[in-house]
Amino acid sequence: MDRDTSSLSQAVLGAPLPWDMLYGQKVVITGATGFIGGNLVRVLDYLNRSLEAEKAVRIVLCVRDVVRARRLFSGLSKPEYIEFYYFDLNEICVPDIQDVNYVFHAASNASPKYYSVDPVGTMLPNGVGTAALLKMLQDSHDPRGFVLVSSSEVYGDLSSKESISETDVGLLDPMNIRACYAESKRFAETICISWEKQFGIPAYIVRPFHTYGPGIKDDDGRVFADFVFDAVHNRNIRMQSDGSAIRAFCFITDALKAFFYVLFRGQSSRAYNVGNPDASMSVKELATLISSLSRHKIEVFTQERDSSDQYLVSQVSKIVPNVTRLMELGWTPEVKPENGFGITIEYYNHDK
Repeated sequence: MDRDTSSLSQAVLGAPLPWDMLYGQKVVITGATGFIGGNLVRVLDYLNRSLEAEKAVRIVLCVRDVVRARRLFSGLSKPEYIEFYYFDLNEICVPDIQDVNYVFHAASNASPKYYSVDPVGTMLPNGVGTAALLKMLQDSHDPRGFVLVSSSEVYGDLSSKESISETDVGLLDPMNIRACYAESKRFAETICISWEKQFGIPAYIVRPFHTYGPGIKDDDGRVFADFVFDAVHNRNIRMQSDGSAIRAFCFITDALKAFFYVLFRGQSSRAYNVGNPDASMSVKELATLISSLSRHKIEVFTQERDSSDQYLVSQVSKIVPNVTRLMELGWTPEVKPENGFGITIEYYNHDK
């Protein structure tokens, strides 16, 4: 994501929140080269544009490939406040980063295309990685908050419910390899609340539902990403199911604002759904919407999934969030799907 995303950052920072809580603080972000982490980096970099040196947010990016990360973020406006720190969250060790105030832990394989080929690499960042980062924060002189980017996958199968609240718990089969992601996110949440209980580290847990926007990768593998890049490349959309599964799609700016609402106004050791229930639709409806947003006419077809495809399909037919907890903090989703997906498609059309 090397183009200007100032408008997205402005939308996030326009939220009426106490941004001064971040002034002069050191913030560690994991998963910085990914979709959510990368957008978090850009929001904080944009915040630094208006701050004097003593108030600037010092941003530390924990990454496995420093060279790639430096290239990815070469266009940041305030690079002097960025530090790149090599760390592999698959390793059982604590990163040697001193005087950290906040951590946003967004590193994890999020696409089901990785669950079958790298289940260990999916689980470890959520398990030992979460513990290592909490220990790092615990060892700092002024730890102020740990934000765990969890997932709606922790709910398991609750297809029968109209909407899912944070206290709902559905079935997860630990003997199904696809559970490597959801089970490790559940474990990460329990690590967080345990660390707060025993060591007093404030832990804030957000559970994003289907989040999209500029920054998703063309090889992501999830249907909303596939459909977006079909529209960008003028390809017909080929659904590999009957398209009846229902999901709630949340634009990245709404999601990032939600994270900060939880950090600044939320209750620690409490989970918050992050999603847009007003943007719930079936996969087929999503395909039709994205087809209509394409610059050129593209059709929607159905085809059988290739038997060699490593993507592990969810058996959950419907997942829509109840976001009452989050809205009680003052947050509300603002971006409609036709606008959000339109912005996303046009963002990538600039590459052509």
